[in-house]
Amino acid sequence: MKKYLLSFLTLVFCLSISQQTAAQIKLPQASPAAMVKQTIGLTEITVRYHAPGVKGRQIFGSLVPYGKLWRAGANEATLITFEDDLFLNHERVPAGTYSFFILPENETEWNIVLNKDTTLWGLEGYSELNDVAYLRVTPTNIPFQETLQFAFGDISTNTGTLNLTWENSKVAIRIETEIEKKALANINKALKEAAPDDWYTWAQAADYLTSRKDQHEKALEYINKSIAIKENFFNNWVKARLYALNREYQVAANLSAKAMQLGPKEPESYQTYAREIESAYNEWKKRR
Repeated sequence: MKKYLLSFLTLVFCLSISQQTAAQIKLPQASPAAMVKQTIGLTEITVRYHAPGVKGRQIFGSLVPYGKLWRAGANEATLITFEDDLFLNHERVPAGTYSFFILPENETEWNIVLNKDTTLWGLEGYSELNDVAYLRVTPTNIPFQETLQFAFGDISTNTGTLNLTWENSKVAIRIETEIEKKALANINKALKEAAPDDWYTWAQAADYLTSRKDQHEKALEYINKSIAIKENFFNNWVKARLYALNREYQVAANLSAKAMQLGPKEPESYQTYAREIESAYNEWKKRR
């Protein structure tokens, strides 16, 4: 009896090991996992999804019926993550991770639905009570695309688009991020942590603020601090542009002349700015 029990236990153990080994085999997926990530302004946005193929099927209006919510991919729900609050098609959406769905009503009217339940497998367990955004979009026709794809495009300082393309359809969501509040917070943090001999952080902060007229007084304070630590062509050039933006061209011309005088001490760095500084100097000299 003991002999048979030992044989049985050995068989069970071997089968268990065999199953564990088989579970570790990596095989191609019909709808492979994909991820796309983009920083817009100072906000990182990530989309995680599974990408099915057309495989000879009719997709929209058939495999993806009109009037029914669709997971915008395959397998578990597609997830989109926003590092900060932002605007999608001019609608404010809080920072966080959301399940991403599409409701295609017909050929020309679709809706993007974001849902705060991120544990869904497809539509199983979905509740509209957890919806946080409902965006109307209009699909456009594109050349045939076999595999579903999310991609970012039209990236500018604080805007961009998130595009979903599949079969012969494309939808685009306009993204707008808020950079000012976060940028100022980053500046304040960097200046608090700057070393006593760190002239560049103060100059970089002033350089950023020069384009914001309501911050010119603060920019002047920062660039003067930079020059006090170590005067060079770059911080004089930043200060020159600051005065030029305030239409004080004589001061701007004098500062750009100082930048040209100091530039040869740092030939490699100065080379990047030399033509711009000289051109500005000649222009401001005429206006003073």
